[in-house]
Order: sequence, then C-alpha cells, then structure tokens
Amino acid sequence: MRAILNGVIVAGLLGTAAAAAERPRNVILFVPDGMRAGMVTPETAPAMAALRDQGVNLANSHSLFPTFTTANGSAMATGHHLGDTGDFSNTIYVGKPVAAQNGTVTPFVENDAVLGEMNGFFNGDWLNEETVLRAAAKAGISTAAIGKLGPTLNFDNTSRDGAPTIIVDDDTGSARGIPFSAEMRGLLAAGGLPLAAPSRGENGKAGDATTPGTLVANVAQQAYFVDVATKVVLPLFKARGKPFVLVYWSRDPDAVQHNHGDSLGKLVPGINGPTSLAGIRNADDNLAALRRALDALGLADTTDIVVAADHGFSTISKESATSPSAKTALPGVPAGQLPPGFLALDLAAALDLPLHEPDASAAPVLAGQRPKLGNALLGPDPKAPDLVVAVNGGSDLVYLPKGDRALAARTIAALLAQDYVSGLFVDDALGRFPGTLPLSAVNLKGEAATPTPAIVVNFRSYSTGCANPETCVVEVADTALQQGQGMHGSFSRADTHNFMAAIGPSFKAGFVDPLPVSNADVGQTLAALLKLEIPAKGRLIGRPMREAMREAPVPQAQAGTLRSEPSPAGLTTVLRFQQVGDQRYFDAAGFPGRTFGLE
Repeated sequence: MRAILNGVIVAGLLGTAAAAAERPRNVILFVPDGMRAGMVTPETAPAMAALRDQGVNLANSHSLFPTFTTANGSAMATGHHLGDTGDFSNTIYVGKPVAAQNGTVTPFVENDAVLGEMNGFFNGDWLNEETVLRAAAKAGISTAAIGKLGPTLNFDNTSRDGAPTIIVDDDTGSARGIPFSAEMRGLLAAGGLPLAAPSRGENGKAGDATTPGTLVANVAQQAYFVDVATKVVLPLFKARGKPFVLVYWSRDPDAVQHNHGDSLGKLVPGINGPTSLAGIRNADDNLAALRRALDALGLADTTDIVVAADHGFSTISKESATSPSAKTALPGVPAGQLPPGFLALDLAAALDLPLHEPDASAAPVLAGQRPKLGNALLGPDPKAPDLVVAVNGGSDLVYLPKGDRALAARTIAALLAQDYVSGLFVDDALGRFPGTLPLSAVNLKGEAATPTPAIVVNFRSYSTGCANPETCVVEVADTALQQGQGMHGSFSRADTHNFMAAIGPSFKAGFVDPLPVSNADVGQTLAALLKLEIPAKGRLIGRPMREAMREAPVPQAQAGTLRSEPSPAGLTTVLRFQQVGDQRYFDAAGFPGRTFGLE
C-alpha cells in the first residue's frame, strides 16, 4: 500500500511540475526610452547594470530603422517589423485629416486620441497585427501598460475603456486619456493615489535658440507611474492568482536627452551632460523600484524581466554647406544653421513646387517662412499634394501620393545633392534608382495598412570623439530642437544600438548573448514566455531569443553587406547587417564616411 501511495505522490508531483512548466511566466517588459547600450555602467545605471550582469546581457542589440519610439514600440508590441505594423516613424502621412490634431494629414502619433482616430481609418486597428498584450488578455492573462504617452497605449491600442488591459499614461485622468475601470478607481483611492497623472512640468520645456532647455529629469510623473505599478497593479495581479504581463515605459532618459539645457548650440557635451545623466538615473530608479516590489510581493522567482530600449541617441547638428535653407534668414533660426523643415524647404526649391503647411490648415509657406513643425505638402493643390514630407529627426519620410516615378527620380536627384543626406531607401513599387536601396532591404515593405513612404531619407552622422565614440555621436536632425540637444532616428550604430538585457527563471544567468537581437525579437520573446500563438497577417516577423533561455543552444550568426548601384556622382547606399537563419539585423546604413558605423 505504501509503495502504491508513494507512486501516487510521485505521479502527483510530476503532474504538478509538468503543469508548472506549461504555465506561462509572469513577464515585465521595462523600456528605458532612448537608453544607449554604452551608457549603462554600475555608476550611471546600477540597477540596469546589475540586471544585465546577473542575467543575460543582450549585447548585440538592434533598434529597427527608422530608429524612433512608436515605430520600435510597435515591433515590441506585435513582434513584427515596421513594414507590417505601418508605424514607420513618430510622424507619418495617413492620407486623411486627423481631427484630434487640427486636421493635419501628418499626425504625431504619440497621442491617444490620434491613435483612436487612426484605428477608425484602418479597419479598427491601424497596426494591422494583433499585439502580445491583446492576445494575452484573450488568453486570461492579466495585462497592463504604464508609462509614456503613445507607445504605452499601442501595446493594446484597441482597448479604450480601461479593461481588460490597464492603461496608465500622461493623459490618464484627462478627457483625452483611457479611463480607469471601477476596480482600479477603488484601488487607487484605497492606496491614496490620484486618478490623474501629473504633468512633466519643467522637464517638458525644450527652450529655444536663445533659451536653454530643461535641467531636470521627469521624476514626478514617473514616480506616479511607479507608485501605480508597485502599490496597485502588481498587488492586484498577485491577488488574481494568474499569470500577468506588465509593460512599463520610462520616458527618461529620452525626455531629458531631447530637451536638456546643458549644451545649447554646442556639440560637446551634447547629450552627455549632467541633466542627461540624471534622466538615466531616473529610469534606473524606476527599474529598481519594480524589482523591489516583486521581491516584497514574493513574485521575483516567477517573473521574467526583459529590458529593451526603443533606440539609441545622438546629439543634434544643424550643419550643412549645401542646403539653400541654411543660407536663408528665418525667424528663430541661428544664422547658418539648418532650420526645422529644411528637407521640405530644399525640395520645394529644387523641384520648383509650392509649399503648404499641413499643421496650419494647409496654408501656403511664403518666402522667408518655414513650416511650423517641418512637415509639408508640396504641389499646387494641398488637398491633392504631389509630395509630402513627414519630419521626424534623424531621418525623414517622403511620400508620393500619386506614385509619380518621374517625380521620384527628380526628388532622389535633389536629395543626393545635399551633404546632410546619407543613404536613401525607395519603395520597391517605384523601381530601382542608382544610389538607393529598396525599402524591402530594411523590412519596410510588408502588409502595412498605413500609406507606405516613397523615400526614407537618412541623415549624416559622425562621432565627436570620446572614450566610447558611439556615446558621443552627432547627427543632422530635422527638428525644432536646437543644435546640442538630443535626437535619434538615423541609421548610425549609435541610434541602432539600444540597451537590452533580461533576467528571470526562464533566462540563463551571467550569460552574454553573442547573437544579434532586435525589438521585433522582443515581441516574439514575450509571446514565447507567455506561451501565446498569435496569428499573423504579415511575414516580417522577429524570432524568440531562445539562445538566451535556459539550456538552449546558441546558433551561428553571419555578417554581410548590401550595396546599391552608385549614383552618377558615385554615392552608394551601403547596408551593414548580421543574420541568424533568415532573420537580418541592421547595424548601420548610409554613405560610407557620412554614417557612424560605416567609417
């Protein structure tokens, strides 16, 4: 009898172990926006450094190009590259006026109201791929996304009533934000927490050409987000007694690296001054608080943590010896510098096309003026533009709504004549052009619901020289921010090398992963940890980072280079990549000598 009982006990234990193995892990995705891999040290970011060194150091990490926030957030959210999600950058052309942003056709998509309106434009879901959080919620897993406005909601962008996914961002508590459920309102009140998120305050002040920007990190707003996460959401998830996934998106260090006032007009220290360092520490403190809460709640041993920045960062340059707009006196622009909207201004001049302002009721932009935000409609009729420029920073998007190949050729010739350009990528549907590579080469041609750019323009980048040259890179940027402040978006290795690491029961300990990984892989890894099988519409899909998981083998990677046919002037767009199986990872691209990483 005892032997039989022991057998029953053993069988029961084995069954329990098998059930535990099949049960999805708890997962936290922590996104330190704009965190450069080379800036994580025990001195600057002790919590991130400890997680990296104790867990998995995803040292060969990659942001997707264009290296912008919502674009890479869409990859983390869905596991797809941008050609499928259609989130080509922070500002895109959607072909319809967006009421939530004064009727512009080039909306800035870090905005909850804009995202909701765009869902209406594109069959109920502008990303056109199911997100990991939406799939998790359908599977009965508790879900929440907390942090920066825009990318936070995109993790479950069709849930706009506060359930099942809990959404907390800058607009929480306002008429624009996603409401709390009755359950969350009660828990917040019980915990003494307000129902509205605080503003960024001084951190949101960017200054201008004569006034330095902020000198403070985004501490108060993020302290509220951390309190909601640690005092309400994680205890709630523990009480539910089922697996959970929590996304926490820290606006810092991106916020201070953009707006800092440490280096007005100067390329050094640029984004490496004391304010930027304070932003790094602010994000690091948020991660440390989340890990302390997991320990206190007894959740640390069952929770995997993936840390992935959306992109790297660079210091802004407004330099050009060839640009007509840099030689034009414009209000609020220092003499000799590129103005906001320089790409649109220079194209309008080269193509002899009238210029209109999409962000000001399509008003004409007259001589001695510039587009308000840099975006522009080119052509005689702004309601049916021949060309559209969506301004973003270290790269811009050019659309040809009429698909005019002859205009594409003229536009490419004009772009190749400018010294601030370093690499062009052209829609495959327009054909091949010397000096350019196709969008498909960088996974920008897929099943996107949004309009596909005709030309993606990468801007020049270089290092000013420091102990780690990657951490002091400068890039020409089309932006209202000033020379010396911070930007990203280019195809330099400084912008593609985001910080990534992981720790938890599913991951190896003290392991440096030699393989290239990307933000699309982050989305697929989250799905794997949560044991989700998500149907796909597009084929531009990342891979789960299985080599970082316990007992998994490490496959081989290869390196390669793709080169365009030279332009008449001898300019060649070069793409440096790594490959695992059929998955490519893009290190840097552009014209050699004009892109950091292609020296």
